Amino acid sequence: MPAVTIGAPNDTAPLEIPSATRALVLPVVHRSLGQLAVTMPLFIAVWAAMYFSLAVSYALTLALAVPAAGLLVRIFIFQHDAGHGSFFRLRRANEAVGWLCCLFTLTPYANWRRQHAQHHANWNNLDKRYSGLDIYSTCRTLSEYRAMSPWARWVYRLSQNPVVMLVIVPPLVFLLLYRVPFDTPRAWKKERRSVHLTNLVLAALYGSLGLAIGFPQLVLVQLPISVLTSIIGVWLFSVQHKFEDSLWLSGKDWNAAEAAIRGSSYLKLPGVLQWFTGNIGFHHVHHFDPRIPNYRLQEQHERVPAFRRAPVLELSAALRAHRYCLWDEAQGRMVPIPKSRPEVARPG
Repeated sequence: MPAVTIGAPNDTAPLEIPSATRALVLPVVHRSLGQLAVTMPLFIAVWAAMYFSLAVSYALTLALAVPAAGLLVRIFIFQHDAGHGSFFRLRRANEAVGWLCCLFTLTPYANWRRQHAQHHANWNNLDKRYSGLDIYSTCRTLSEYRAMSPWARWVYRLSQNPVVMLVIVPPLVFLLLYRVPFDTPRAWKKERRSVHLTNLVLAALYGSLGLAIGFPQLVLVQLPISVLTSIIGVWLFSVQHKFEDSLWLSGKDWNAAEAAIRGSSYLKLPGVLQWFTGNIGFHHVHHFDPRIPNYRLQEQHERVPAFRRAPVLELSAALRAHRYCLWDEAQGRMVPIPKSRPEVARPG
C-alpha cells in the first residue's frame, strides 16, 4: 500500500495515507483455509437441508434459501479475492479457489476476473465509464439525461427502476448471459474458452446431481438460491459506487486514491451481514489496494485514519441508494432522476 496524499472534502487538510508494511496486507494461509473450511461445508449442509425440506414444506425450503444465498455471497467473495490474487500468495492456489468457487456461483471465473479488472482500472471515471464492462462502472450525468429524447429518457428510467435493475436483471445475467461470452471481446480467446469450459463442467456436475436427486428437486432447491444470491450480489457491488455522496471525476482529475476513498463507500453492516458479505462493505479499502484479502480489510480501515474519511453508508441509506443514478456535475453529487424535464424559457 503506497504512501498517497489525496484531497479532502470541504477544503480540509489533505489526507495522508502512510505506507503499510507488506506483511499487513498479505494473505494469511491458515485464515484463508479456515474461511473455506467453514463456509463450504456450511453451504453444502444448508443445501442438503433444503433438499430434505422439500418433503416437509416448500415454504421451509424457501426460508432456508436465505442463509444459503448468504453463504453463496460469501463464496463469491472468495472467488473475488482469488481473482485479485489476494486469497493466497501462490497464483496456482488462487486459480484453484477461483475455479472451485465458480462451480457454486455459476460465474465463469477467468472471464469474470478479466472483466472485473477493467472495473478496477476505470471505476468512477466519467471519461472511461463505458469501458468497465459492468453495471457499477457506468453512470449517466444529469446534463446527458436532460439532452435525451423523451423515448430515451423513458428507457433509462425503466432500466434504473429497482425492480428491473436489482430484481429482474441480476438472475438473467448470472443464469443465462454468463452461459455465453456475450460481452467478451473476441481477442480474449482464453476467457471465451473458459466460459464454454465452465458450462461443460457445470452441465456434468449439475446433470449428475439431477440424475441422483431428480431434476425437478434440483431446480426447486438451486433456483431460489441462485436468484437471491444474484440480487444480493449485484446490489452489494453497485450500491458501493452509486450513492448520494459518491464522487465521480473526469479523466484529468481522476486518481486511484481519491476515487477509492471518496468514490467507494464504507457500507456499515451489522456483524452477521458483514460476515456473510465477506467484509466487502469496506469497499474503499478494497479499491485502494485490491491485494488485501477480505479478512484484513477491517484491520486496514481501523489502522489507517484516512480510510475512515470515506463516505459511510448505513444499511437503511444503502437500501435507498438506488435512487441516486445521475451525476450532477454542478452540485458534485449523485441525484435522483428528475420527475419531469425542466421548462425551457420562451423568448419574449
